[in-house]
Amino acid sequence: MKKFNGFMHGVNLGGWYSQCNHTEDRYDNFIKEEDFKTISSWGMDHIRLPIDYNLVETADGKRIEKGFDRIQQAINWCKNNNLNMILDLHKTAGFSFDAGENENGFFDNPAYQERFYKLLEDLASHFTHAFDGTNNEICFELLNEVTDQSYCKKWNAIARTCIERIRKIAPSTKILVGSYWNNSLAAVKDLDAPYDENIVYNFHTYEPLVFTHQGAPWVGKNMNIDFRFPLKSTFAEYQKKTDEKVGQIGISFRMFDQKATVDENYFESIFAEAVKIAEERNVLLYCGEYGVIDRASNEDTLEWYRLISSVFNRHGIGRAAWSYKQMDFGLSDSRLDCIRSELSKYL
Repeated sequence: MKKFNGFMHGVNLGGWYSQCNHTEDRYDNFIKEEDFKTISSWGMDHIRLPIDYNLVETADGKRIEKGFDRIQQAINWCKNNNLNMILDLHKTAGFSFDAGENENGFFDNPAYQERFYKLLEDLASHFTHAFDGTNNEICFELLNEVTDQSYCKKWNAIARTCIERIRKIAPSTKILVGSYWNNSLAAVKDLDAPYDENIVYNFHTYEPLVFTHQGAPWVGKNMNIDFRFPLKSTFAEYQKKTDEKVGQIGISFRMFDQKATVDENYFESIFAEAVKIAEERNVLLYCGEYGVIDRASNEDTLEWYRLISSVFNRHGIGRAAWSYKQMDFGLSDSRLDCIRSELSKYL
């Protein structure tokens, strides 16, 4: 499978320009250049920068110049620290993966779609050549985590139109496209064939969800904040607690030996179809988000990263861990100080 050179080991900057209160104080103080230096010191080669449209557009679609300046500043900090960038549109007018954002109608509203196309064109025009004269580069991610399977056909068509329009501005820049079910591995197969050789299939994985999101109240109907679940539980226990706490989301654990536990073979199994599709279509495959909630033990967190990293490396899959700071998954948070030197080997 093709290797996504320059984007093999990365970290998300979640909560800075996305999933935030969109205040000047947040923009100015949540992430600083010293954080880019820290990420580089971990041996990373890129960041994934999620942005909401609120950073660069008003509610009625007028351009916010200062938002573009802030992205440029982040690019400059990447340059200073030898990092590449994936610029991820995390929320567009009319759609967010988070229903609580109250963004609705995108997939059936041509006006919202046109606004989306124009915003990506504007970002491409402004930043495609931002790394000229350096060894670094930028990629564009069209939209974070399409949710419902029912959007599949419409999303493929929207993505195609958007790519065609970006290509008039940036003919060879890498463009990332994810599928439904929040960029699920199981949905990679339903992405359209790549438009050209510079398309990247993007997936997210937090499997097994009942482990990586233990105690996360936004997952399922019965997930209580004090629920804890060891990584090395048996698959029978995984199936039982998944059914109880989150519903049957993701892979069924019934396909595994019920007395066995999570190991490299587990990740090989859940990656297999997406890897096969990528190889058949000769397209780059990338994991834009993966990680473990801060409620898991440090020992289990380290082991999960070790296991999934071995499979990423075996198949040459680039990735960006969620997330650098806070956001319930913070890799720079003090809780991980005692294991960070070891953990950074597996990012």
